Amino acid sequence: MSRGLNEVKIIGHLGKTPEMRYTPAGKAVTTFTVAVNERWGDGEEQKHTEWFNCEAWGKSAEILNQYLKKGSSVYISGRQQTDKWEKDGSTHYKVKLVVKEFLFLGDANGNGDAVEAEPASEESIEFGAE
Repeated sequence: MSRGLNEVKIIGHLGKTPEMRYTPAGKAVTTFTVAVNERWGDGEEQKHTEWFNCEAWGKSAEILNQYLKKGSSVYISGRQQTDKWEKDGSTHYKVKLVVKEFLFLGDANGNGDAVEAEPASEESIEFGAE
């Protein structure tokens, strides 16, 4: 039997302060973006920034919302998920990284010790498309 693997690991900086909300059932969900910079080049340096939409649930959502701010350095491990919805006759898609584990690497200036958090519980929660 063949099994698939859906695992994404990134290290980057938050693009803005996280936003937390609650589902109608009272479950916390926090969303934030992480910028991952890549540099390369022989001679003239090239740079590319990839942006990741991240989503955390439950206790992880509360912890991330409490301690992260714009510019914070963070390691995120999770799975890629694509949301699909219809609006005004058009199909929309949003790709996101659903957080499973995270590690705080420091503030916007690189200060602070790394702080490891407990892994997020693996729950499948549906939340209405925005």
